Parts: sequence; C-alpha cells; structure tokens
Amino acid sequence: VQLVESGGGVVQPGGSLRLSCAASGITFDDYCIGWVRQAPGKEREGLACISSKDGRTWYRNAEKGRFTISRDDTGNTIYLEAENLEPEDTAIYYCAVKEDNLPYSFIHRLAIDHWGQGTQVTVSS
Repeated sequence: VQLVESGGGVVQPGGSLRLSCAASGITFDDYCIGWVRQAPGKEREGLACISSKDGRTWYRNAEKGRFTISRDDTGNTIYLEAENLEPEDTAIYYCAVKEDNLPYSFIHRLAIDHWGQGTQVTVSS
C-alpha cells in the first residue's frame, strides 16, 4: 500500500487549505482511510476517516466543524479540507488506512495498518 500526501505548507491563522492523499496498491475491501496528525511535542491524534465501502465519514468530535474529509469518484484520492486554521493546528498530517472498517479504532485508538510519509502544515503569521 502506498499513500502519498500533498498540499501542506504555511498558512496564516484563520486561513484554509486542502490536503490530498493518493492511495495505491490497496487490494482489500471495506477499509477506513483518513487523516492523523502529530503536533510538535504531542502524540499523534486521529482526525477523520471515510469508509471505502459507502463513503460514510467519521470525525474526532473536536475537529468536526473545521475539518472535512472527502474522496474523489474513484475512491483512490481522499482530501482533508481545513478552515479557520489556528497555530495549534501546526502539525505533520498523515494519510492512513485501517484494513478493517472500524472508524472508532482508527480515530481514537490509532489502530492503523498503513501510513503515508506525512505532509507538514504550519499555521503562522
């Protein structure tokens, strides 16, 4: 499985951005694919994931209003749109896949099977 993130960079506070993740080599069905981030000095935290089967989305409650996960028609590319960004959102954002479609485990237990390399997002003026 290969997950390649793009779209990171420097954003001013209050700004927005869209991250992309191109997935390839997935041979299993019914999985959850989504985003995890790690801020400097903090543990990784799950943000959101989307079901490969039906496109249902799940979010970490605190981030549900500012982050939106989506996918393209093929399901091979997913996106994370983030708005009203704050300096506390500065982190490496990882694309990740859990082979079993268990979104709670993805988001809250980080039971992840495959990881991308990550893309840096810096929120700073």
